[in-house]
Amino acid sequence: MSVFNELVGQDDVITQLKHALYSPGAMTHAWLFTGPPGSGRSNAARAFAAALISGGEEQGDVTARVLKGHHESLTIMSTQKSVIAIDEVRELVTRAQSAPVNSPWRVVIIEDADRMSERTANVLLKAIEEPPPATVWLLCAPSPIDVLTTIRSRCRPVRLRIPSRDAVAQLLIERDHVDPDRAKWAAAVAQNHIGRAKYMALNESADEERRQILAIPGKLTSVGATIRLAGRIVDEAAETAKSRVEERNASERSDLMATLGIESEKSIPPSARSQIRKLEEEQKRRSVRARNDELDRIFLELMSLYRDILMYQLGIREGWINAGEVDLISEQANRDGPDTTLLRIDAITEARRRLQTNMSPVLIVESAFVLLSNPWLLDDRTGAL
Repeated sequence: MSVFNELVGQDDVITQLKHALYSPGAMTHAWLFTGPPGSGRSNAARAFAAALISGGEEQGDVTARVLKGHHESLTIMSTQKSVIAIDEVRELVTRAQSAPVNSPWRVVIIEDADRMSERTANVLLKAIEEPPPATVWLLCAPSPIDVLTTIRSRCRPVRLRIPSRDAVAQLLIERDHVDPDRAKWAAAVAQNHIGRAKYMALNESADEERRQILAIPGKLTSVGATIRLAGRIVDEAAETAKSRVEERNASERSDLMATLGIESEKSIPPSARSQIRKLEEEQKRRSVRARNDELDRIFLELMSLYRDILMYQLGIREGWINAGEVDLISEQANRDGPDTTLLRIDAITEARRRLQTNMSPVLIVESAFVLLSNPWLLDDRTGAL
């Protein structure tokens, strides 16, 4: 089985990456993976890294380690901050100078390359212009224009697109043995996002979770109720995120302790504390990101609801994401007009943008819910309350 099998609907990208792997002289030292959220740009970068480090595309123990981000010749930068610090990039550049270990290549992935300031990007620019012969840089960003021109011009572009609904459903059927009807439903409600579609298809509680999210607008009956609901949503998102990452965190800590030859928490020598502290900081960032991903999932579900409401208000009865929620959609659509629905969509869009900043998640959700309750509070001049 190939490491590229899960790059659904990306045949041109797979052809391009395979050509680089197997054709003499086709490989280059810097790549820029771009595509909208859900297109799988980070997954494509990791799959390419796995093929480079293992020396081929066939899945095995080495590729499995790379895909999980654990290989000694792989470095991945993924940040929750709105801006990548210059010191973080300097550290990456230093690591990139090292020779690969148990691999023909040392691979460095920056999953949020669009979050570098011009000054920070210039630090990376020099490393890309004069790389060690066995180092490969894989940068990921939503679009080419999100990356500094000088960086973009020195990278080979890899452009991904959102896979079709049918392609995502077919993957769930073939890879995860999901019932065809449920696969089609999961692909639709996940809006063609492969990871979300898999979660929706395989989790029995997904239907009920989703119904509770779609019921949120009906619970925004007063300012007090709105604020309380926002607080509860953030707390639940944090708990959900914690449950999803704690097993991995414990495993990583155990593996690091074993690698360092430490038998118990009580016997940690001073020389090892910095490595353990670094792991703890990375795990903390991962937990924050997981919580924000959970909140973003909720906003996406609400966005899909208001999208269908808008289509109903415009007389469009096909292509709905929530085709099974006709009563809910029609009830809410008949309360307001399309202009009000568009304001609510704008409020959710702004909330999702704010999740990429350091703003308090409670304030983000509170503001979004207040605007869903009364969208005409939105100040057209500032885009905020």
